Order: sequence, then structure tokens, then C-alpha cells
Amino acid sequence: MGFLKDLRITLEMIKWEHSVFALPFALCGAMLAAGGLPSLHQVLWIMVAMVSARSAAMAFNRLADVSIDAANPRTRTRALPAGVVTGGFVSLFVVVTSAMLVLAAWQLNRLAFWLSPVALAVVLLYSYTKRFTRWSHLVLGFALGIAPAAAWIAVRGSLDARILLLTAAVTFWVGGFDILYSCQDYEFDRSADLHSVPRYFGIRNALHIARLLHVLMLALLVALIVAFGLGKLAMAGVAMVALLLAYEHSLVSHHDLSKLNAAFFTMNGVISVVYFVFTASDLLWRY
Repeated sequence: MGFLKDLRITLEMIKWEHSVFALPFALCGAMLAAGGLPSLHQVLWIMVAMVSARSAAMAFNRLADVSIDAANPRTRTRALPAGVVTGGFVSLFVVVTSAMLVLAAWQLNRLAFWLSPVALAVVLLYSYTKRFTRWSHLVLGFALGIAPAAAWIAVRGSLDARILLLTAAVTFWVGGFDILYSCQDYEFDRSADLHSVPRYFGIRNALHIARLLHVLMLALLVALIVAFGLGKLAMAGVAMVALLLAYEHSLVSHHDLSKLNAAFFTMNGVISVVYFVFTASDLLWRY
């Protein structure tokens, strides 16, 4: 019972349900690679790989940041700094979920297996970037952005440069909403000497930078449509994403961050699912 309790606390701590942020983009990458529906075997192991990678990354992030979280009033009640779960258990969780990623890659193909340590390095080492660069938001974006390229490799056993357009789009999307989220830690980042876009440029300018990154995301999604010869449904999906991003940014201003959690958690989950539904529908209609 103690093990199950610790597992439940750890899953709550890493908000495992937020795997929905990147998983739909990974599935888009898989469908683009397959020219329609991948095999059930591929879909299942891609999903295992995605959830495992994110779980390992989030748990590792909590371990790496435990002293920072303990000092930050916003995060000091998290499970690790509050002593609700031990560092040993979370470390074991990281090892097991990392191994699950490697196993999933092995089940897919040889290239995916050989590249799995590289993927792990990207998603784990992100946790330290806020200590030395203000652009850690884009590193986080890239950690999620490799999902569609990884899914392409999982299906094809090779890499096509066109899928990197979706990798770049996800990188800018995540980087933009992470900048929004980090605005709430503006004062703490300054006092703790942590690096972030809001700390260096101020909240008002950080919001402008986040908007610029999201405009770049939309441009890349349009370029992806052209590169793959997608149709009107895919374009409608990009239009929907644009509207949702506009609404997300309308929830946040430099003098009112009270709706930040709604903008971060709810809207971005909706954006990823909406994009997948329209892109998948376009592919299935065509093929």
C-alpha cells in the first residue's frame, strides 16, 4: 500500500495527465510518416515511449529543483520539498520510466533504440538550463518538439527533414507558453539568480516575446502543410490553433496573471488535441 501511495503522489506531482501536450503532435508525426494510420503496434509503443519520456523528465525535474522549489513560495508545497514522498522513490521512478522508454524504442526499430539515450539526455538535462541561460524555455520546447520527429523515426526507421518543421513549431509553441507560465516567478527568479525571459526582459516584454514565438509556430505549421501537400482540413486546423492562441494570450496581461493557470493547462491541452484532430482528419480523408 505504501508503494501504491508513493506512486500515486508521484504521478500527481508530475501531472502525468499533461502528457496530452506533446502526445497529439507525436501522433501527427506518426501519421505523416505512415501516410495515414500507422500499425497498432507502432501506435501503442509510441504512446508508451511518449508517456515514459515525459514522466521521467518531470520526475527528474522535481529532483533537480527540490531546493529551488523549497525556497519558492509558489512551489514549496510540492511533494518532494514538503517531504510527502522521498527522493529515493522518485529516483527509482525516473530509472523505471527511462527504462520503459528504451524498451519502447527497442520494440519499434533499431534507429529508435540507438537514439533513445539521446532523447533521454535532451528531456532530462533541460532541468539544469534555467541555471545558466534565459532561453531555457526553448530548450524545454525542443524537449517536447522532438516528439513528432521521434515518432517519424519510430514508423519509418529513418528521418525526413520535412518533419523538422513540426519539431520547430512545437519548440516555439512550448517555449512561448513556458514564458507565459514563468511570468509568475518573476520576482523569485530575480532573488534566486535564476535565468528566464521575464527576469531579463520584464513581464510586459516577455508577453510580447511569447506572442512572437507563437506567430512563428503558426508560420511553421503552414509551411508543414505546403511541404506535405496537405489540404483544407489541415489549414482549418491551423486557423483553429491561431484562434485558440489568441484567446490564450487574451487571458494574460502584464498587470493581471490571475488566469495564467487556465491559459497554461487548459488551453494548451485543447490546442494540441484540436491540431491533431484536424491534421489526422485531413490525412485520413486523403489516404
